[in-house]
Amino acid sequence: MKICRFPNSLNDQDTPRLIVGLGNPGERYANTRHNVGFMVVDGLAMELRISFAKTRFGLVARGDGVWLLKPLTFMNRSGEAVGSMIGWHRMLSSQVLVVGDDLDLPLGRLRLRRSGSSGGHNGLKSIMAALQTENFSRLRLGIDRPPPGIPVIDWVLTGFASAERETLTNTIGRATQALMVVLKDGVEVAMNRFNSDS
Repeated sequence: MKICRFPNSLNDQDTPRLIVGLGNPGERYANTRHNVGFMVVDGLAMELRISFAKTRFGLVARGDGVWLLKPLTFMNRSGEAVGSMIGWHRMLSSQVLVVGDDLDLPLGRLRLRRSGSSGGHNGLKSIMAALQTENFSRLRLGIDRPPPGIPVIDWVLTGFASAERETLTNTIGRATQALMVVLKDGVEVAMNRFNSDS
């Protein structure tokens, strides 16, 4: 089985060694808006030709110089899995990249950043609390704001409408390619290429 290999010329402290997809475990949540992080790392695993196995940290896939993680702790406790894994593997917070949903971006938009606030996202809040820092990269995928009258908590746990499916599929594909660029050329190159891509 062929595994993609990435150059070692990038600064090791700034090169993601752990890519975390945020989501909730179980069939009930599999296709919901809150689980786009899981969807993207699934796509990346396929691109890298690696597969997930259940570990103490969650579902983990190992590539050449990179680990993929889907925590099984539920969204609000994502930091427990991330903190345990980077502690076990002696990684730095700057070597972590988290993929998740963003209410403040329209469906179809990506935003890659080196650090920043949680933006109210409970998964990011949990990771920041566990790592005691905001110093990790994050790739956010827009899921739109809920229509009037629908609470946010209900919106993020609903599935995508059939009319949104094509946009969702395209966005997951672009997010996967953005991560491939991150691994090959670094976060800055991927930011320049994909943050302006709509």
